[in-house]
Amino acid sequence: MESVIDIVPFGRRRYQDVPIAKIKVINSRNREQDQFDMNVQSIDQVGLLKPIRINDKFLERTGMYELICGEGRLLAHKKLGRQTVLAEVITCTRKEAHLQSLIENLARTKRDSMEFARELKRMHDEGWDYKKIATVAVKDEGYIRAYIRLVEQGEERLIRGVEQGVFPIKFATQVASTDNAQLQNVLMDAFDEGLVTTNNFAQARRIITSRARDSTHRTGETSAKYTVTQLRQDIAEATKAKTSYVREAQTKENRFMTLLTGINALWKDATLVQILREENLHQRPELAGDFRYDS
Repeated sequence: MESVIDIVPFGRRRYQDVPIAKIKVINSRNREQDQFDMNVQSIDQVGLLKPIRINDKFLERTGMYELICGEGRLLAHKKLGRQTVLAEVITCTRKEAHLQSLIENLARTKRDSMEFARELKRMHDEGWDYKKIATVAVKDEGYIRAYIRLVEQGEERLIRGVEQGVFPIKFATQVASTDNAQLQNVLMDAFDEGLVTTNNFAQARRIITSRARDSTHRTGETSAKYTVTQLRQDIAEATKAKTSYVREAQTKENRFMTLLTGINALWKDATLVQILREENLHQRPELAGDFRYDS
């Protein structure tokens, strides 16, 4: 893929007041109304702090500049009844302009938000691979994949919950990695009740997936009746089983340490060691892990 236009030093950039009527918006996008109203108020009271960016490559042929970045600022000027807007004018292909627009949108978007995830998805839809997006976003590829998957596979309730601050986006990306919509809803219900968090999410998903797989094996279809109550019971049973396993492992380790201590004590008896050597029984077995015999 071609790279974006090289960075131009400030001294070589072209700025001018451009008639708003001569600016054409090529790739319009929706924007949050409250934020837009705040931008209008700011421009009215403080002025334009950052010029928009436009492309004059097709000006002679069409009589119009094409907007690259700053649609919100342009619309704010229109709403205020302004006739011109300060713009940085560059000359580039439409492809280069579009790439700049994508990167500008990404840079202006709040990280770890649904808007940010949607911008990553837009870049991917435009043909950017995960590696290139990760480079631009200064994130690893796993992060990029998870956010794009959230946009592609997330339930409406999940996405709305992130936008309203109900679910942290880290939890949302974890839920979106679960393909089954019914299981996603169980996980969201469990989060609402404080049963599932980002820390124990992997355990909860394993339990739900295992239960769904067992149900499918028995009945031929995934159960639609799995509830948070059942998940609570399954987590309690899994925790109990894990506690029992740990207790059993500790008991066995204690027995082994007792045996090892006894062997070390016996090996200090020179007479016994000599007898074992004569019977060719003096080689002690190899110990795995961090266990060692006394010297």
